[in-house]
Amino acid sequence: MKTRGAVLRDAPVDGPYARSRPLEVVELELLPPQFGEVLVRVTTAGLCHSDLSHIDGTLRKPFPLVLGHEAAGIVEAVGPGVRELREGDRVVFAFVPACGHCTPCLTGHSARCVQGLAANAAGELLHGGTRFRLEGAPAYHHLGVSAFCERVVCAQESVVRLPPDTPLEIASFFGCAALTGLGAVFNAARVTPGSSVAIFGAGGVGLMALLGALAAGATETIVVDPIASKRALALELGASAALDPAGDVVAQIAEAAGGPGVEYAIEAAGSAAAFTSAIAATAPGGTAVAVGLSRTGATVDLPYGPLVVGEKTVRGSFMGSSVARRDIPRYIGLWRAGRLPVERLVSGSVSLDELNPAFDRLASGEAVRTICRI
Repeated sequence: MKTRGAVLRDAPVDGPYARSRPLEVVELELLPPQFGEVLVRVTTAGLCHSDLSHIDGTLRKPFPLVLGHEAAGIVEAVGPGVRELREGDRVVFAFVPACGHCTPCLTGHSARCVQGLAANAAGELLHGGTRFRLEGAPAYHHLGVSAFCERVVCAQESVVRLPPDTPLEIASFFGCAALTGLGAVFNAARVTPGSSVAIFGAGGVGLMALLGALAAGATETIVVDPIASKRALALELGASAALDPAGDVVAQIAEAAGGPGVEYAIEAAGSAAAFTSAIAATAPGGTAVAVGLSRTGATVDLPYGPLVVGEKTVRGSFMGSSVARRDIPRYIGLWRAGRLPVERLVSGSVSLDELNPAFDRLASGEAVRTICRI
């Protein structure tokens, strides 16, 4: 089968991407699904900083890489051994396929699935190998998904079936931004009603964390971001305060929270400096959660005395510490109930051929979540 997809042949690539054009939309050969795999027609995909991090070299994978990972689509064919999915099913992708057999999977921590993470690092599917061919040679999968492509083959563990009336454009959010941001609130921080929360970074993940904190009943929600338009959007979504990180942001947060700090701080900027501030802005007994992905080798200074005396908890959260098949339906239920207005985060839509300039807008901070209509 032939399919069109956006391929990253090498990285890092300097911007502006409208000029350097790191993503090339080409015709690929797509092999049929093997045992335990499905063929999915991708309908919509979100542009995420994790995609940008491969373009700018922050993260590295084998090349050529078919990019994209936050998406939804419709199953068009199933391979042997697939029992839970049928042709015509609407699905959302999960970017860590869970094998279901390793210790993390068996203990409710499938975001750390040993086999899934190993396959993602190799640019392969869960059960091994690639299903793309470019000019006769293998092309690699991005996080088992490769969503910037008309059709993909993936492991059945890489998708979660949706109710048939779920709008696919909305569903695509729940594969990454919502899974990560909401999971940081519900699974990692475990925000409680009446509590105070500071969120560092007002991109797609950070604003999802804000929506999650509000849904969890937090009464003080403080968003920190250097871009004025994103601070304004945070206030429109219900944040109590939106602060510029310039100056003494820790003191600003303490003043806004009316105490020594916040009970929960979530860093969603992929910045070690931002996480250092998040830890400092956490009140005694509070929890600071790192969600963003920073450059390799980035470190955080952790003051030992305040950590011990203040009894603070400092932790990381990958993919929102989520179990995708458990959490995605729950989050979509909150959206249906009107408690997660995720559609307000959409900054516009593009086609496959318009991805490069769209990544310029993401890199500059102009866009929160751009939808690629495949």
